[in-house]
Amino acid sequence: ASCIIVVLIANSNMLPGDDCISIVNNSPRIQIRSISCVPGHGISIGSLGKSKSWAQVHNVMIDGALLSNTENGVRIKTWQGGGGYAANIKFQNVLMENVSNPIIIDQYYCDARFPCANQSMAVKVENVSFVHIKGSSATEEAMRFACSDTSPCEGLYLEDIDRLIQGDNKILLLGSLGVNFLKRN
Repeated sequence: ASCIIVVLIANSNMLPGDDCISIVNNSPRIQIRSISCVPGHGISIGSLGKSKSWAQVHNVMIDGALLSNTENGVRIKTWQGGGGYAANIKFQNVLMENVSNPIIIDQYYCDARFPCANQSMAVKVENVSFVHIKGSSATEEAMRFACSDTSPCEGLYLEDIDRLIQGDNKILLLGSLGVNFLKRN
């Protein structure tokens, strides 16, 4: 018989110096509800796949978050050369205030002192939803999707993204990806 474990984090205030929440390798069925993060690096899936490792993160739900004066908002970060997947992830009902990088998927993550070498393998990122994300970006780049050419992001869904993209704010798309945008009126 298999064991089903669901991790739930709810009604919490985070005051970190790094990621408010970091969901790392071998993390299935995570639910995060009604949290606030002031300041910090935001909510991260990863980093995944460092040193060619296998990663699996799936069935993650972030529902209800306030991110204020954070370096990042919601992000998925994977190293080149890794394997596995980050799938079935939903970020919804997130309010951002003065967030430098509100929405990020980065399959080229590298925090080394020197540039990381390009590699052909990548952790697969698929079926990721961003729904009812509102607030203000502290930088011009409100959304960044840097997806691998060999293992592109697939099944990205954006709905009701409000006030992040205004004026000179931009969406940066790099590499191959499948994205559906829906703006609710």
